[in-house]
Amino acid sequence: MTRGSVTVRVARWSAVHPWRAIGLWLLLVVVAVGMSVVIPKQHTQSRDNWVGQSGQAAELVEKAGLGDSPAETVLITDPDGPLSKAAATTAITELRQKLAALPSVQAVGTPVWSENGKAVLVPMELKGTADDAADSIDTIVATTADVQKANPDLTIAQAGDASVNAGVWKQVGTDLAKAEKLSLPITFGLMLLAFGALIAAGIPVLLAFSAVGAALGFYAPLSYLFPDGGSVANVVLLIGMAVGVDYSLFYLKREREERRNGRSTLDAVEIAAATSGHSVVVSGLAVIVSMAGLYVAQDATFTSMATATIVVVAVAVLGSLTVLPALLAKLGHRVDRPRVPLLWRLNRRIGPAGISRRILAPVLRHPRAALSFSAVIVVALAVPALGMKTESSDLNTLPQSIPEVRTLKTLQDNFPSQGGLTYDVVAQGGDAVAALAGLQASAVQSGKFVVPPGQAIRQANGTAVLGLTSVLPESSANAEAALDQLREQLAPAALGSTTWAVGGESAESVDYGNNQRDKLPWVIAFVLALTLVMMAVTFRSLAIAVVTTLLNLASVAACFGVLSLVFQHTWAEGLLGFTSAGFVVSWIPLFLFVILVGLSMDYHVFVLGRIREGVVQGLNPREAVRKGITESAGVVTSAAAVMVSVFAVFATLAMLEMKQMGVGLAVAVLIDATLVRIVMLPSIMVLLGRRAWWPNRLYKQASAPVDRELVGVS
Repeated sequence: MTRGSVTVRVARWSAVHPWRAIGLWLLLVVVAVGMSVVIPKQHTQSRDNWVGQSGQAAELVEKAGLGDSPAETVLITDPDGPLSKAAATTAITELRQKLAALPSVQAVGTPVWSENGKAVLVPMELKGTADDAADSIDTIVATTADVQKANPDLTIAQAGDASVNAGVWKQVGTDLAKAEKLSLPITFGLMLLAFGALIAAGIPVLLAFSAVGAALGFYAPLSYLFPDGGSVANVVLLIGMAVGVDYSLFYLKREREERRNGRSTLDAVEIAAATSGHSVVVSGLAVIVSMAGLYVAQDATFTSMATATIVVVAVAVLGSLTVLPALLAKLGHRVDRPRVPLLWRLNRRIGPAGISRRILAPVLRHPRAALSFSAVIVVALAVPALGMKTESSDLNTLPQSIPEVRTLKTLQDNFPSQGGLTYDVVAQGGDAVAALAGLQASAVQSGKFVVPPGQAIRQANGTAVLGLTSVLPESSANAEAALDQLREQLAPAALGSTTWAVGGESAESVDYGNNQRDKLPWVIAFVLALTLVMMAVTFRSLAIAVVTTLLNLASVAACFGVLSLVFQHTWAEGLLGFTSAGFVVSWIPLFLFVILVGLSMDYHVFVLGRIREGVVQGLNPREAVRKGITESAGVVTSAAAVMVSVFAVFATLAMLEMKQMGVGLAVAVLIDATLVRIVMLPSIMVLLGRRAWWPNRLYKQASAPVDRELVGVS
């Protein structure tokens, strides 16, 4: 790395022209936020998630114009006992009048009483498509709520695809607001512990938060190409705060270190740019490369996550290379003001890597024993991953605090043929109607399926559709079992040579989960191959590239093992506030793998960069490792603490997917930044010695004196 490198030139310009750099950054953030206000973000449509046979069925239904109109159901019960027909009839009359007057309601159906007499439902058909229903559902739900207020002795509640989805997204919004409120003060508190000064602590948090805001703004126009699958804001906050703080932390810590060594502010900024700045660029590229692996999954939701994450990482890298040097140059020594007396003295007394140095000493003295011990722990944590069950999310994985979810469960209890596991069998060509009639008879005769009331075989343009509901309790395992019976036994026997496909909501859920499991090996291969090549090119060492890959796999395996232990059993339910579904949601492992490989490179590149500096300076392998680990351990510990705390916040949220994602990321980063980077990596580097840098001949290049500020990770 020379003074002419891009990171140094950019940092020098920003430091020499601080107000211009700060002004340009503020302009970028303001423009981005303005874009998010002016440009409406686009969301995925139903067809974006069609996969497998259920996708084929949905396409056939759409082309034939046989798609069901969006439907909602109002459920009326009495919280105190048996339902009074007189009171219910009064409420139904009022409900039908008000709902029928809404422009978004096509028709209000005839009330249906449950066989046990404890409930009555009022079905309604909505105008337009499912997407139209999503736009108008708030007004319909509000109308139902008005009728509830007028009849306080009854429980009148609404459920359906549109209302449940609205309730879920309302919960997601609540969760996101909670995450924002908790993550910012926690992160600032950790930065205070790391720096002992208010300004130094505030800079990383401010830059990370501005990067998150800018990234969400830049994603708005990109959503027209990569529509939001619903999780973009969560992921951008999660990853943006983590990497944004980390990148600023790496840079700021190095600049302060160089100033303590007697460098001028400008020289300290340039050295930080040549070393930590370069590590930030490599780390950012590693996260971007890893996130690009989600494109391999060919899933609309993952594609939107990947795009938004790439944007926030790029913005965070840009901020750490431009506005951060400008702020440091402008503030100079004042960056360590005002000091928090107790924290400042504690920070100075412990010193850099005070705790890590004590842990590292026995590791360097006994590298084989340390590696063996740490490997046993990682393997023990990873073993439960062999029994990991992954299934699609269902009604049971949704928070029971969502009113629409509770209503839907009550509806299913009183009307077993309503809701539940639903399937559409689509047939085309020949005598499709007669074939489906035969299938209907055999399905009902099997005792595993029923035909919902009023659900006749629909036909148009040579295509016919039969709707069936499984009598099995709603769960992912039962959904797959019922689907297998339809596709492998009942449908082939009844439909013969007719062109057919089994779809419907439950089939789509199963096919979606199976598609993700099938794509996981390809995503893993893509990410590992690219990161291996990237590390080999960055450090010019095949050994380093292979070690990096193995350590990444160790962290991921331990993460998956902990996920299985926590969420497939019930022992942690009270601790984390969830009800175990007995499985990990199918998209979580794929998403976590990609994220973890990218985030682990943050520490890995930074630590290896410091070790490499020692090698270039002529230190023997053991001393180079000691120097590199001790000089980077303080930064790694602080950065890991930020990530773990931010991710742990998500483990407190109501949505089960967010809990699983938060626990997985927090545990993996904790293991990666401690056991892997402070025990496994140094022991491996000591055992490999000079072979660690093969085929790069660093030790032969280190005979001449080296200017410390020119050392980099090139």
